Amino acid sequence: MAFEPPRRLVRALGEAAPDGDGWLAKLPEVAERAVARRELAVERVQVPGGRSSLVVLVRTPDGTPAVLKLAPRRARPESERAALAHWGGLGAVQLLEGGGGGGGARERDEGVLLLERLRPDVSVRSLPEAKALLEAAGTLRRLWVEPPGSHRFETVAERTGRQAAAMRAGAVADDEVAPLVDAALAAREELLAAPPEQRLLHGTFRQSKVLAGDRMPWLAVGPDPVVGEGAFDLARLVRDRVEDLVAQPSGASTTRRRVKRLAESLEVDQERLRGWALFRAVESGVRARRVGRERDAELLLEFASWL
Repeated sequence: MAFEPPRRLVRALGEAAPDGDGWLAKLPEVAERAVARRELAVERVQVPGGRSSLVVLVRTPDGTPAVLKLAPRRARPESERAALAHWGGLGAVQLLEGGGGGGGARERDEGVLLLERLRPDVSVRSLPEAKALLEAAGTLRRLWVEPPGSHRFETVAERTGRQAAAMRAGAVADDEVAPLVDAALAAREELLAAPPEQRLLHGTFRQSKVLAGDRMPWLAVGPDPVVGEGAFDLARLVRDRVEDLVAQPSGASTTRRRVKRLAESLEVDQERLRGWALFRAVESGVRARRVGRERDAELLLEFASWL
């Protein structure tokens, strides 16, 4: 079978690494080797798929439906593997191999994950908005656990530190976004000055990252795990369906009500949630503008101005 990467993946990787890193060129060979080693029967490549990995629907030798996921090193697939192993299927998709120690050939396949099959075309986003937020928040709650001892996960301070540097550079080149960037960076400094609990977080949580399953009604997929406070994780959920929020006259007041409702439902400090929602929206908006996704940038920065 030809493992043709979907256009969405090619476009996203081009934005993340404009000069390329050779991963796409090697992808067909890596995929064929991973399939052969596991004696998998390939059904199809999932389209449109994700923005950082190739997802292939497969069956194991005993006929069990599964997913083979292949990702470049910059997408931190080994960090994803470690987080999924730590969660052990509670609230998240389950690893079918390579979750522990050992030196088997399969476990040494860097960037290759074999996962339980969920329903890739049915996400929480398909539900009415109020129900979707409720189910997504409930899933997120199950993921917030103590990180493993001596973990190597990136921290919120480390990740946002890299992002802050890029935001400053974007603000210098764009006077229009400078006030929002200043506000977002100030919020980050204040939030990091006195962080509360430290938990293992999904890192890139949103409604489309919660898929229907058989083992549990809803399970999270595609983490980019990070260790920090829950409000950081929840902040990305605040702006879900941002295009709908911006399109309605009451978008600003709806957003503020959403912050309040989500903070109360997960027992998170409302002001900390608002601060991280501001930072993450501005960061995403500046990044979208940098790579030429102007419409996305406009939506995100307008949303950020309401916080």
